[in-house]
Amino acid sequence: MNKYPAWLNMLVLAILLAGCLLALPNIYGSVPAVQIADNGGVAYTQERLDDFVALVEEGGVTPEVAYLQDGRAVLRFDSGTNLAPIDEQLRDRYDRVASIAQTLTPKLPEWIRDLGLSPMSLGLDLRGGVYVLLEVDMAKAVQSRLELYQQDLNDRLRAEGIRNRVDLNGDLINVRLTTATELERARAEVSRADPDLLIVDGADGKSLQVRMSDAQIQARRDFAIDQNVTTLRNRVNQLGVAEPLVQRQGEDRIVLQLPGVDDPNKVDEIITATATIEFRMVDLSGDEPGSRRYQGRGSEPSQILKRRIVASGDQIVDASAGFSEGKPIVSISLDGAGGESMLDNTMNNLGKPMSTVFIESHREEIRVGDRMETRDYVTEEIVSTATIQGVFKDKFQISGLTPGEASSLALLLRAGALAAPVYKIDQRTIGPSLGQDNIDRGFNAIKIGFLAVIVFMAIYYRSFGMIANAALLSNLVFIVAMLSFLQASLTLPGIAGIVLTVGMAVDANVLIFERIREELSAGQTPQSAIHSGYEKALSSIADANITTLIAAVVLFGVGTGPIKGFAITLMLGIITSMFTAIVGTRVIVNLLYGGRKLTSLPV
Repeated sequence: MNKYPAWLNMLVLAILLAGCLLALPNIYGSVPAVQIADNGGVAYTQERLDDFVALVEEGGVTPEVAYLQDGRAVLRFDSGTNLAPIDEQLRDRYDRVASIAQTLTPKLPEWIRDLGLSPMSLGLDLRGGVYVLLEVDMAKAVQSRLELYQQDLNDRLRAEGIRNRVDLNGDLINVRLTTATELERARAEVSRADPDLLIVDGADGKSLQVRMSDAQIQARRDFAIDQNVTTLRNRVNQLGVAEPLVQRQGEDRIVLQLPGVDDPNKVDEIITATATIEFRMVDLSGDEPGSRRYQGRGSEPSQILKRRIVASGDQIVDASAGFSEGKPIVSISLDGAGGESMLDNTMNNLGKPMSTVFIESHREEIRVGDRMETRDYVTEEIVSTATIQGVFKDKFQISGLTPGEASSLALLLRAGALAAPVYKIDQRTIGPSLGQDNIDRGFNAIKIGFLAVIVFMAIYYRSFGMIANAALLSNLVFIVAMLSFLQASLTLPGIAGIVLTVGMAVDANVLIFERIREELSAGQTPQSAIHSGYEKALSSIADANITTLIAAVVLFGVGTGPIKGFAITLMLGIITSMFTAIVGTRVIVNLLYGGRKLTSLPV
């Protein structure tokens, strides 16, 4: 009785060894490193890695180890190495073609890296960095789409020879015609522009009222937040942040976690900035429909500019700051559509002036009576106006900016324009020292809880208590192994989940051992008591753990941030504790006491 087949014992041993192997990378610690990734997503080769190493060695510093990981180059240095001059040296050479980030990397032996193993990642509250919660201006996202419809409908109707005036009033586009006879032709052109637009006749019999459908509005909102997530990831990469987290939260919010960042002001000015540019022709006559006056920046005069946009920031594929004739400039490269539009415009407007408009969205709090209200506004300023001297297509330069503005604008344009403005509604900065203090306190809590349980179990249940302690230690190893395998971030609430799991994991063994005691008191033989103890306690253990697991799954599904961190470790802990407390301890008990003639049990 109480004997497992050899294959089952070997399977449990294999699972234990696999858990130890997956958890092993966590014991090596981390050291300073520089991570380099190609801006175009091209995977680096060993030859390019050697180029990076050679450049760094020219500065008198030799990396401890240099290797390729997921197409990126990683240069690892000894603890205490000052990465600032190394970072500057690499940026001077490769800033335009690569993202360079200072980070910490695990000090893993090569054979562990070759196996693809890595330690569990640490959440922002443990590693230190900046947490930012952004709100996307959904109304502006829809409004910008309506403005594009307004311009497109005006151009289509004019191309068909239909005299019209297209005005935007809130969420309604009014298409006014000179005669009612052209109403059907106009309706057909609007439908061609987008069949999903809702069209109704105006009360005067010679106008149309056009709206976006609910499905179009929702699609535009989803596009805006998804596009903003992509753009913000690009901007974060331009900042040189290693392992950033940028994800959607709810209907209109985006969460950013930037580990290792210690300058929240720089993060704020780059991430929430909505600066972009538009190129418009100057309306020399001053009476074209849709033309309006734009203010000039500084000494730049105001101008009346045409409504049609020649090219805009979302058509820019590359931008770099520099100097020309001692003045700051931004060199621009347009995509295919933008290049064709610019080529057509310059061919037809030689000798005419074109302006560059710098656009920014702002949010400020103002006092209205006894309460504070939020006000959003947009500034549009002409930064330069130049006469078109020759035909050009997708490469040109703009001026009229300060050196700082040129550098920031080039970065933002390289990363892409936001589909809608974003506004910061929460920001928290955690310094590295606080992160380390959180780690120390959290692990001290685990140690104290673990040792207290070990002492209690050893005294109260004697040899069987030591078996439970071995299972408890294995349970901690498995939790760390699963966090490493899944690359789930360990957070401070996650450590709380591990501490809770330590207490819960031993509950199963308490139920089993108390049941064995009851069976012995009822006159059962030791072997029968062991068998009955495990069999009869199983249903109670399963019920308690399954209900807790359901609660953890719900917490993970509906929770955010810290709640998810707690739920992850709780779920993993429940699963691993069921295995170690029931199967693991049973294997040890069977090996020590199974198949033997016993007169008593040390329980």
